[in-house]
Amino acid sequence: MPAKILVVDDDVAIRRLLRNTLLRADYAVVEAESGKAALRQAAAEQPSAILLDLGLPDRDGLSVIPLLRAQSEAVILVVSARDAVDEKVTALDLGADDFVTKPFDTDELLARLRVALRHQGLSGTTPKIIRRGDLTIDLDRRMIRRGSEEVHLTRKEHDVLAVLARHIGRVVTHERLLTACWGADEDPRIEYLRIVIRNLRQKLEPAGPVGSVIANELGVGYRLRGDS
Repeated sequence: MPAKILVVDDDVAIRRLLRNTLLRADYAVVEAESGKAALRQAAAEQPSAILLDLGLPDRDGLSVIPLLRAQSEAVILVVSARDAVDEKVTALDLGADDFVTKPFDTDELLARLRVALRHQGLSGTTPKIIRRGDLTIDLDRRMIRRGSEEVHLTRKEHDVLAVLARHIGRVVTHERLLTACWGADEDPRIEYLRIVIRNLRQKLEPAGPVGSVIANELGVGYRLRGDS
């Protein structure tokens, strides 16, 4: 049975584009043109994922995210023309799983959707072993391998990687990473996080381009790629 996707957008042309794209990828599609309709359809249809525009006619899409999250475990992928960093951070902090900016490439959107759906079942749990290409992350044993060789990480590097791994394929904001790895009572600067990410990339991406394992969402946060 194909996964069901709820498309929420008041633009008929965008809904048509998304519907046709999703149908060609063998998804089932339901639609809503407003925040109220989105909540109604989410409750009635129980979709696996929701593609949510923020510019809705009856209410701001940001206010819809926590309402959807309260009634559904669906992946929430924001698809919006808003590209301000603070809006992206707010959407993610409110419960969205990812953010794609319009105009978007349909292949990229489908790839992000596939990754989010693949790891939907991991929500609230910590996967024991994650494999990405020749990279193996064993969180329980605190062991990282590239092929047959062990990669040695500092405690802080492992802490950051573990948070990213628990949300593989999804963006984790700077604030969440800093709070999770440095503690809410401390006042860490984002420069500390950038240093740790730089060191992780040097160890995990020795033969690949920068960002091939840990992607940067500029001004928002980082994402452990789950598409390989």
